[in-house]
Amino acid sequence: MQKKEKSFGIQMLSVQPDTKPKGCAGCNRKIKDRYLLKALDKYWHEDCLKCACCDCRLGEVGSTLYTKANLILCRRDYLRFVRESWFETLIWYLLEGSLVEC
Repeated sequence: MQKKEKSFGIQMLSVQPDTKPKGCAGCNRKIKDRYLLKALDKYWHEDCLKCACCDCRLGEVGSTLYTKANLILCRRDYLRFVRESWFETLIWYLLEGSLVEC
């Protein structure tokens, strides 16, 4: 059974001056910037929503983020992670299969 790709949208929102500041899911500080990001049903500073692998700011590289193994990833690193995991699984299966036949 294949797992579905776990992708989520990123929204850039303008902070309204008359609203109470929201807390950032990344650093737990109040967001007082002009803009904030909403992703995974949480609010983030633009600098705090980053790829766990390459540290790129996800709001700048697109409008989608990906999750794998509880990591927040950009598209490039997600695809690399999936490809490498698939390859490692294939190698393990081939090695185990050959050991069973011996």
